Amino acid sequence: MENHQYNVNINWNVDRKGLMCSPELKMGDSDSSNCIAVATPPEFPKGMPNIWSPEHLFTASVSSCLMTTFLAIAENSKLDFSAFSCNAKGILAKEEGKFAMTEIILSPTVTISIEKDRERAERIVQKSEAACLISNSIKSKISLNITIKIEE
Repeated sequence: MENHQYNVNINWNVDRKGLMCSPELKMGDSDSSNCIAVATPPEFPKGMPNIWSPEHLFTASVSSCLMTTFLAIAENSKLDFSAFSCNAKGILAKEEGKFAMTEIILSPTVTISIEKDRERAERIVQKSEAACLISNSIKSKISLNITIKIEE
């Protein structure tokens, strides 16, 4: 497989806030379509509430990679499921005198239609986490709390 590139541009606006965009995600004529505001989180000096932070984006990249990898593996495995969701919690801690995202706790929920697919669905989620290219690219511990529901 050939290498792929993903481009992101950030421009500082004011205080501890900037605007993050990707030229690959541009829609229409607007330079700011599909851009998101990013800022220092409120737990830090001059941090700003209610704006995506690098810590949120880091956690979201792991969670969204789990979802997209699950969707591909579930399709290839012909798993019949009706819903997938994932709550994710990123843990920022100080290790050896430096702040780091030390753990990402993923709590995916998969809804299936028949009980006999429960173990297979759980294995597919585990396989998805193991194959996730973002999880494989970081040093943070990844924890899984899988819930499999039967459709009512």
